[in-house]
Amino acid sequence: MLDVLGLGPDDERVYRALLGRPGSTATLLADQLDLAHAHVDRALSELVTWGLVTRAADDRFTAAPPAMALGALISQRRDGLRMAEHALVTFAEEHRAAMTGSSISDLIEVVTGVDAIRHRFLQVQQAARTQVRSFITAPFVALPPDENTAEPVAIGRGVHFRAVLDRAVLTEPGIIDDAIDSLGKGVHLRVADELPMKLVLADADLGLVPLAVTPAGEPGAVLLHRSGLLDALDALFETVWRTAHPLELSGTGGEDDPAVEVGATGPTDLDRRILALLLAGLTDLAAATQLGLSPRTLHRRLRHLMDMAGVRTRMQLGAHAVRNGWVEAL
Repeated sequence: MLDVLGLGPDDERVYRALLGRPGSTATLLADQLDLAHAHVDRALSELVTWGLVTRAADDRFTAAPPAMALGALISQRRDGLRMAEHALVTFAEEHRAAMTGSSISDLIEVVTGVDAIRHRFLQVQQAARTQVRSFITAPFVALPPDENTAEPVAIGRGVHFRAVLDRAVLTEPGIIDDAIDSLGKGVHLRVADELPMKLVLADADLGLVPLAVTPAGEPGAVLLHRSGLLDALDALFETVWRTAHPLELSGTGGEDDPAVEVGATGPTDLDRRILALLLAGLTDLAAATQLGLSPRTLHRRLRHLMDMAGVRTRMQLGAHAVRNGWVEAL
């Protein structure tokens, strides 16, 4: 009850006990409250300092009248709050003046050219302290995923990576191997039907948004510092992330992988990759191409999985796969 005044639970218990038993010793209070003697001594010391308790020469303690002692504390708190309110107004004015005096270029930097965008892209990841979030769309203008040298370095120092891939990206050559490599490093990947833009965010401090190619033929981008616009992009990423489909892939292998034998009693790594890509929205042909399979082999694996699951349609197979942990659920 009195914690708003700065008193701890033991302080309050000792004070209330003294209200009913003035002139008590620390030993009597410890026995009465079933508290350790050290806790009582510490509470009494605090209460004397606050002026809530007086100490006699014979080491007996008496509580000061609440109306006087607590009233004084409450007045001090009111004065402190008024000072804090004045400080808040002063700080707000200083912040407003600083922002008013800043150029818009302090918040938004225009970057032009492939080399400059690549440099800023790597810098944004290098600046991250806790997390990097990104939207990945095709085509890759400045830096393909397999050339992102900043990602493993940032992961090594504990930065958490989350990325949403536009579904069309999954048809890019080599992207599945890149995704498997990233997943193996701890990157979390999801797939969305369609993304509105390319984007990379470092914590809540920096954001890089590649733009369309300029009339002169050069790609452009904007580097955003902490601002309302960056907050909006932060919220956009989290909204898309919540509705995107988790992408879970493992291992490598293709047509000659011995794990594709039909006699297997459970889904193989290849089976899980097939299911993950089809659930992410790829066509049979696109999934087979990415996995180095012929369409015939992919269809054979799907028929085997449907028999294994005891279902008759792909929709039922997808539900069974999610329900039984064959692939990650949203």
